[in-house]
Amino acid sequence: MGILNVTPDSFSDGGRFVGEAAARAQAETLAAEGAALVDIGGESTRPGHTPVSAEAEQARVLPVIRSLAPRLPVPISIDTCKASTAEAALAAGARIVNDVWGLQREPDIARVAAAHGAPVMVMHNRETIDPDLDIVADMLRFFERSLDIARRAGIPDADIVLDPGIGFGKSWAQHLEALRRLPEIRALGFPLLVGVSRKSLLGRLHDKETKPADRLYGSIASHVLAGTLGADIVRVHDVAAHVDALRVVDAVMRPESRA
Repeated sequence: MGILNVTPDSFSDGGRFVGEAAARAQAETLAAEGAALVDIGGESTRPGHTPVSAEAEQARVLPVIRSLAPRLPVPISIDTCKASTAEAALAAGARIVNDVWGLQREPDIARVAAAHGAPVMVMHNRETIDPDLDIVADMLRFFERSLDIARRAGIPDADIVLDPGIGFGKSWAQHLEALRRLPEIRALGFPLLVGVSRKSLLGRLHDKETKPADRLYGSIASHVLAGTLGADIVRVHDVAAHVDALRVVDAVMRPESRA
């Protein structure tokens, strides 16, 4: 999954792809490098971000989606927790909903996805960090609520992907614990999406201060690890490098995929 943030304030590439032409060029680059889908977001979710209205979010993403949908060779997912933005984006040509609040911030987003026959990516999140939690037990409870919302809305299980939410609502140790225990989440029987690309938790493992763009090697290592532990999709900024790395994972762990 290639990341396309059409925001001025995203932690890694804020402001780089705000214009329609720049966003379109980046989406086409991500697809050419091997992205199987492109995730477009119009509201930063970095720590300390400033929330934006649905109208502002839609003003950022809808022109890009309308421009890309007829020409991009891979599906577009809309990265939003707002039901109205999901509705507008799916009408504009997006095909998947990626919700960082797991359908729980605005549960009507599940009805919207079901009405469009759109798969949903359901991410674990928390309002506050509690370092004393068993974070995987918390995820399992969270996903139980999300799955109930999805099923009540009519979304089939085959259209649901779970995301442990690395980088969201967790302590540094809990981020690592969540990665380490991915098989427990995979045991629920749903595909897994993992996104660690360029995140600050990787910076803590460096011997010097790093900018997000300096964290490529840590991103690759995290996603290779995730792939060996059951992740089916990785959400990344640097597509070409990850395609090369994960082809090795697939060749070893999923030889049938290389047949």
